[in-house]
Amino acid sequence: MHTIEAIALTPEKYIIKGDLIFSNINKASVKILNFKQSGSTMTIDLQQLGKIDSAGLALLIEWIKFSRKQQIKLQFDNIPAQLTALAKLSYLSEIDLFTTKNT
Repeated sequence: MHTIEAIALTPEKYIIKGDLIFSNINKASVKILNFKQSGSTMTIDLQQLGKIDSAGLALLIEWIKFSRKQQIKLQFDNIPAQLTALAKLSYLSEIDLFTTKNT
């Protein structure tokens, strides 16, 4: 089991490492990113993710909610195929989930 780790390259760019699975996600996972410190855009690189399940997808959705609340444009890079497939199974399109807009 690989715990979740957020590596801040800059206040606006993070790399997420580990497994986004039910056993690794808790209330602290939601707050692993510092949305208050970033600029108007935040990029999250997902290339180094391991396993992903529906709890991981829910965590990404929570991050999207926080970014919108803070009026931050959130962008995901290197989205794993496993995550895209999971989003489609949940009737979320890749465009809907991984491109956020402030409305």
